[in-house]
Amino acid sequence: MKISYNWLKSFLAIDWEAEKTGQLLTDLGLEVEGVATFETIKGGLKGVVVGEVLTCEKHPNADKLNLTTVNIGQEEPLQVVCGAPNVAVGQKVPVATIGTVLYDGDKSFTIKKGKIRGEESYGMICSEEELGIGTSHDGIMVLDTDVLVGTPLSVLLNIENDEIFEIGLTPNRADAMSHFGVARDLRVGLLHKAINVELIKPSVSTFNVDATSFAIPVYVEDKNKAPRYAGITISGVTVGDSPDWIQQRLKAIGLSPINNIVDVTNYVMHELGQPLHAFDADQIKGNEIRVKTLATGTKFVTLDEKERELHEDDLMICDGEDNPLCIAGVFGGLHSGVSENTTTIFLESAYFDPISIRKTAKRHQLNTDASFRFERGIDPNFVTYALKRAAILIKELAGGQITSDIVDNYPTKIENNLVVLSYNYLFSMLGKQIPKDTVKAILASLEIKINNETESSLGLEVPAYRNDVTRPADLVEEVLRVYGYNTIENPDKLNTSLSFSDKYNNERIQDIVANQLVAQGFYEMMNNSLTTPKYIDLTETLDETRNVNILNPLSNDLCVMRQSMLFSGLEVIAYNINRSQRDLRFFEFGKTYHKFGANKVQEDYSELRHLSLFLSGNMLSENWKSPSDRADFFYFKAWVNAVFEKLGIQNIKETAAKEDFFAEGLTYSFAKKTKLVTFGVVRSKVLKPFGIKQAVLYADFNWDNILEVVKYNKIKVVNMPKYPAVRRDLALLVADTVSFKEIVTIAKQTEKKLLKAVNLFDVYTGDKLPEGKKSYAVSFMLQDEQKTLNEKLIEKIMQKLITNFEKQLGATLR
Repeated sequence: MKISYNWLKSFLAIDWEAEKTGQLLTDLGLEVEGVATFETIKGGLKGVVVGEVLTCEKHPNADKLNLTTVNIGQEEPLQVVCGAPNVAVGQKVPVATIGTVLYDGDKSFTIKKGKIRGEESYGMICSEEELGIGTSHDGIMVLDTDVLVGTPLSVLLNIENDEIFEIGLTPNRADAMSHFGVARDLRVGLLHKAINVELIKPSVSTFNVDATSFAIPVYVEDKNKAPRYAGITISGVTVGDSPDWIQQRLKAIGLSPINNIVDVTNYVMHELGQPLHAFDADQIKGNEIRVKTLATGTKFVTLDEKERELHEDDLMICDGEDNPLCIAGVFGGLHSGVSENTTTIFLESAYFDPISIRKTAKRHQLNTDASFRFERGIDPNFVTYALKRAAILIKELAGGQITSDIVDNYPTKIENNLVVLSYNYLFSMLGKQIPKDTVKAILASLEIKINNETESSLGLEVPAYRNDVTRPADLVEEVLRVYGYNTIENPDKLNTSLSFSDKYNNERIQDIVANQLVAQGFYEMMNNSLTTPKYIDLTETLDETRNVNILNPLSNDLCVMRQSMLFSGLEVIAYNINRSQRDLRFFEFGKTYHKFGANKVQEDYSELRHLSLFLSGNMLSENWKSPSDRADFFYFKAWVNAVFEKLGIQNIKETAAKEDFFAEGLTYSFAKKTKLVTFGVVRSKVLKPFGIKQAVLYADFNWDNILEVVKYNKIKVVNMPKYPAVRRDLALLVADTVSFKEIVTIAKQTEKKLLKAVNLFDVYTGDKLPEGKKSYAVSFMLQDEQKTLNEKLIEKIMQKLITNFEKQLGATLR
């Protein structure tokens, strides 16, 4: 938001430097992001003064040049070579002295001492075009004869130099969306520094109704969307250019002047924060204004000449025949605005419901100065005041008469907010106990009225224009920003108290897993929960009817909530691969969103927590010493298992993954019912739309279920066994259909006490084996915690294992 310092000074009589004022505004919460210089004429005509031509003779060496002497108020006149045909003795003219910088658009040139055709020249007599104040090509600019020699031309032409504050306005500070609002806040800061300056409010005492000859009735049909609507008619206006002073004010804040009527509405909006709209009264059929909604699909052409389809919730300003004239609070219509032929206007000032305006602006992708203010909430008590202010200015700049009383539809007054503030709460939040008189003085300067006071609290009435101050916490912030964040000292000691913390809470478990994954080379990512519905077409696992749709999406690509963590992760994979980063390890904690009961009257929605892992590329970074092996399913499985080992989750059951976006995958469940994770290799047809040509491994942890299971898996701490373990290996020749899981099951059933672990360390298939056979190399770890195993017992156990493998699997030793 741009704020003119000169304009600001019209409300407060201060002479501070802009930098100092900007610092105070920043301390008050209106962060000044930069200060720029504005000049109505670039360069400000510095160095250009009024001179008087004393002599004028033909240049001895050039027919079209004149040799002049010019008095600019110095001891000696200057000799200036001039090529203008209209230069003459006795004229008062603008003279650019040596060192003056003049501008031609963005290009600049500096006046220097020089010789022109052998004659020295000590400046330049300027034309309007050379000064940048006109387009005349007739010759030099001739001034009035009564102008004093030596007067700076910037003073003579009333050139305005201004400093513009660029304020990064936060959404909650709707009260500061105008020069008056900023001035009001600045005065609060000055009062806290014991600088008492008056806040000068523009006077509307001269407002009066000239006649009641042409009134336009107003009918508000939707009072919830338009709690207050006011208007007035002004007849006999002449549309033309605005005077320089108002044009300069608008240009200083980046607005282009249009005509005197529209310029006044823009001026008052940026002055007081109240948007206004002027209608050509001749375009209002039926001589009535109706504030209402229209049917969905109604066509309406806006000022930008685009035809838009209205929604049934869009509040419209219509005429007596229900023809739309304007999208209320957002954008005007093409045919109802002020034109050069307008002679009578209906001037609108209103307070519209912020939520309604925000939805309409988003729906039509319109962001105007008016909607910016209405969306955040303007001062409902400024509606008629701003209307009077604008009417006075229009009469001053465009003539005409006010030909109706003010129509003010305000059935239910918007009341001030009532809040009780406890001193104990205030001081505990501030971290410091400040004098109560200081607190009350700050609140009074903020126009917050103290209705009642006790020893421990204040009953406060907050003005309606501060719609962001509704809670005690908001009042603490108001006191603190005025008192000064920097004035709260750091304490000499730190007090704390111990509180109960559940070791199984979500944040704690997340930190444990996240720290492990980071240590293993994974990077955390955070993706948008909004996504495109097109991803549903890549899999049959997800159901389109369960999409949670956004009512007012920012774009068609971000119009639904994600049902899966997969696709947002693949976007990140593709983004990195496209930037030559191919060895990737990512994880993300996030949520998926689902709708249930689409055919019911009442729809149910659910949010599910997830942890997703992504792996793609090589196991290890490229290195001369180690091979660049691609990460595969079993490598990825180890990282998934590591998560469960870290959390102490055991008794996991494996089943084949059913999700169709996996080429191969597994599902881990707890007690066969509670699904914990599904992981595997993503199908190439799912990767293709993302442009990913290398394999991607993906794991989707059901985090809600994991948090429940963690509570039931108690980690037991036991002493280290004193007696050594023994390993024995077997090379078993089995049928192709036999799985390693069957071998483990049989082994544990055969020896339940001493067998501690079974591991598969080699699988061999080849033409040296019988057809339909494969070889498993399996290791068995045996250990007795009470004594050292002897060879006889070991051989006995191994023989029992071999016998059972032969009987149940048809296995033979190689």
